[in-house]
Amino acid sequence: MAAELFDDLGAPVPLRRPVRRVVSLVPSLTEAIAVTRPDLLVGVTDWCTHPRDLAVERVRGTKNPNVRRIGAIAPDVVVCNQEENRRIDVERLRDMGIPVWVTRIRTLEEAFSSLERLFARLLDTGVPEWLERARAEWSAPPPESLCDAVIPVWRDPWMVVGRDTFTGDLARRLGLRLVHADRPERYPTVSERELTAGVELAVLPDEPYVFTETDGPEAFPGIRVALVEGRALTWYGPSLATARQRLDERLAQAFRI
Repeated sequence: MAAELFDDLGAPVPLRRPVRRVVSLVPSLTEAIAVTRPDLLVGVTDWCTHPRDLAVERVRGTKNPNVRRIGAIAPDVVVCNQEENRRIDVERLRDMGIPVWVTRIRTLEEAFSSLERLFARLLDTGVPEWLERARAEWSAPPPESLCDAVIPVWRDPWMVVGRDTFTGDLARRLGLRLVHADRPERYPTVSERELTAGVELAVLPDEPYVFTETDGPEAFPGIRVALVEGRALTWYGPSLATARQRLDERLAQAFRI
């Protein structure tokens, strides 16, 4: 019997139960499903790097998925994200008669509620244990004193985390005040002068741009720098269960140096 659900954007997702074949076009969600119900995954993107031993067919990237191949795989549902995937690809899949579940995640609480709906309602697996641990991990309030910070995600040109982003919400909970969060863009492009103005701490993740000890810190003379795992700062999934501790340690180390 067909059952109609609605995704995070309110779009209907007509399914035939049970869901046995899932294509994920979002690396974070791929890891979440692989850790919880690995038997469901039949297709993922080239950017789905976790778990490391994931042996599933690849269907190209998040922005250029092989829609025809996905159709041939015949999944029961394709899992996407509003920010990471293109609307045109979602529409093409739906035009082929393939149900698509689109997530919208701009805050930590949205991540928790979206993941809970994904597993409890779409995949009918119940709430994963790692999700409960992640909620507990992030339940403590942020530090009372905030540090003025910048989180670049690209260089040449420099692009930074701005307003209404999942990473920005995590940063606030870690005690960081993003100096570019008052700009209208979610990921504003800034000049080298704007990049460092008023900044006490630069947080450099290793994705999407791979910042390293020799590529990035030199742009912030006289400013403390924390090199962090991008997955801990930008992924919503099982990594959230340990991300706060790992990030807190890296931020604290930057102030000890």
